[in-house]
Order: sequence, then C-alpha cells, then structure tokens
Amino acid sequence: MTQTAIRILIVDDESAIRRALRPPLVELGFQVVDVSRGEEALQTLRAGGFDVVLLDVNMPGIGGIETLRRIRAFAPRLPILMLTVRDAEEEKVEALELGADDYVTKPFSMRELIARIRTAVRRVQAPARAEDAPIEVGELRLDPVKRKVAKRGQLVHLTRKEFDILYCLMSRAGRVVTYARLLTEVWGAECREEVEYLRTFVRQLRMKIEDDPSKPLYLLTDVYVGYRFADAQMFNEANAEGATSPNEPETPNEPKTPNEPKTPNEPETPNEPETPNEPETPNEPETPNESETPNEPEAAS
Repeated sequence: MTQTAIRILIVDDESAIRRALRPPLVELGFQVVDVSRGEEALQTLRAGGFDVVLLDVNMPGIGGIETLRRIRAFAPRLPILMLTVRDAEEEKVEALELGADDYVTKPFSMRELIARIRTAVRRVQAPARAEDAPIEVGELRLDPVKRKVAKRGQLVHLTRKEFDILYCLMSRAGRVVTYARLLTEVWGAECREEVEYLRTFVRQLRMKIEDDPSKPLYLLTDVYVGYRFADAQMFNEANAEGATSPNEPETPNEPKTPNEPKTPNEPETPNEPETPNEPETPNEPETPNESETPNEPEAAS
C-alpha cells in the first residue's frame, strides 16, 4: 500500500484538535475520517478500511483506554497511536501495556506525528521476521542464536543481562518498551519496579554501542515511560541530521497543536551511580559475582 492510500481515523472530543490535524494530513495525501467519541470509533472501525488510528486518551463516554481495549479485541494488529497530555505518564504506560503502538504528547508537532504514523504503518506492513533471524539497525547487528552483537563488524562484548536488554529492545525496534515490561522480561515480575537498577544497565549498554552516549542514536529514552530502540529509518534520519538525538527538543519554529506548552525533555537521571566496569571475556559465561537481581545474585544454572 502506498502512502497516499493510508486511511487515518482521528478520535478526539476536542474539535480544535480535529480541525488542526485534518488539513496537513490531507495535504500530505492521507485520507482522514474523524469522530469525537470512542463509541463512534468502534462503529466506524468495524466497517473496516483504516490503516491507523489516532486515539485521544481523555474523552467523555467510554474514554480512550477502554476504546483501545475494545479495538484490540477485534483488530489486534491495527496501528494505534494515543494522543495524550503532559504529566500523563501512568496513562501512557497503561495504554502501551494494553497494546497501543505509540503515543504523542499534546501539543505535538506535525513532523513528529507524521513520523510516528509512518513508522507504525511501516512496521505492520513489513514481512514477519523469524525469531532466530539476526537483527540489523544502522551499524549494529545482533544474532539471537549465537548471542553476539557486532558494531561495524567488530564484536561488542556484553554481559548476559546487557544482551537480554538489547535483544528485548531491538526485536521491537521503533516501539516504546515500558520500564515494567523490560524489567519483567529480563529479570522477572518481582523486579518490575526496579527502574533505577535498569537505568544503570542502560547507561553501561550505551557506553558500548553508542558513538556518543550523551547523544544516543540507537537506545532512546521516553522519559518516565520506558526505552525505544531506533528502527532503521529513525536511525538513518537522525544520523543524516548531524547525529542529533530524536529525543532532543524540536526546532522552535515548528507548528504545534493547540493546548498547553510542550513538556521539556528531561535527561535520564544524571546523578545515578554507574556500576563499575566489569572485565569480560567473549563467549564465556558471566562471573558468579555479577548481580542478576537488585537484591541477590542469580542462582547458578
């Protein structure tokens, strides 16, 4: 399907938002239908024919979260982007856990929104990747079978947990993975609240895979929500813009949607202590003293 054929359903009770979104989307070749309530969205979607949904979280009636839940019951692969307001981190996390593909925070730029729409649609239309197939983004290549990572053809030595974190993120490239989901998949459900512990590992991981860890191109932070590994197009675009991180503030002249001022992006906890660099040897199991959970070493196999 070509870009001009993409059909978008906008679901937002604010008429100002719908009026602001329709003209630029139509001008870019998208086909746009808009409704003001979740109940209308469900009826419209059941008729089929849409490629992506822009769904407001806070609406009268059944609301955005319940609408998302019901859409996922009959359209599990339909790309859904949540429209949220600042300081709504819990709602963002809940939406992502329920199957939303992404979110944008009001007021957002059209450039940001278009990029998120195209990324979501491209991901759904891409052919399915075999679970054991290598994953390549930019100059990084991860082999899940051999559990090896290479950058520019050179082996990157990772600890077992660093590899698990990287695989979890790269296998979902372009999508946000919440802190809780990442912690659960790597350490188990009992560690899902240990965000500071995760941040320490991510800082170490960035030191190994990024050219400039202070301006990451691969492993990006969605503040208060989780992490996102750039997909190939995101990486190429960021690299072409002079290695400017996609998480940095946007240019001041870019038009924004109406409502409150945009939340400034925060750096990821600058003062957190880093774990000491541990000696590593390629292709060997980790040393018994490496901490696998926040409170106790992992039991030997």
